[in-house]
Amino acid sequence: MKLHDLRPDPGAKKKRKRVGRGIAAGQGKTAGRGTKGTGARSGGGKSAYFEGGQLPLVRRLPFKRGFNNIFRIEYQEVNLDQLEERFEKKAEVSPQTLSEAGLIRKADSPVVILGRGELNKALVVKTHRITKSAKEKIETAGGSVEILSLEFTGARATVKLLRKEQIEAIRAKRAG
Repeated sequence: MKLHDLRPDPGAKKKRKRVGRGIAAGQGKTAGRGTKGTGARSGGGKSAYFEGGQLPLVRRLPFKRGFNNIFRIEYQEVNLDQLEERFEKKAEVSPQTLSEAGLIRKADSPVVILGRGELNKALVVKTHRITKSAKEKIETAGGSVEILSLEFTGARATVKLLRKEQIEAIRAKRAG
């Protein structure tokens, strides 16, 4: 066998179909592209995103293009080092006193106490939420923590009320 005897396997090399070479050629004139329209033009064709003018799936799904959770609770954050510098020993720390001290903007919005910094004063803290580390630091300093209940309004309140009523109805059925 010599170099000029080498051939590719039968069927491995296929001649490409020559289209658009006149109407007698079988795939001539429109060359299998139909008549006019996006698919007939060079560089044309639909993208994977296009759904014929219908709103594409990517834009129909909220988590793909932004989503506003109506049940999200936005807490105002306060750290222990801020409490250390703004409050005296044995002082009561509540949303009202925090807004008066200038640590939060709105006294009626939920507050969370975070554990950054150290606390050397015994404080009575009343908050809507607190981290484990912050609670430990307050209690080791000789203070106490009280969790306030959240007041819900709008859609959130409706859903919460419905859930409570449903739970009570289920309990009543089981008991009776």
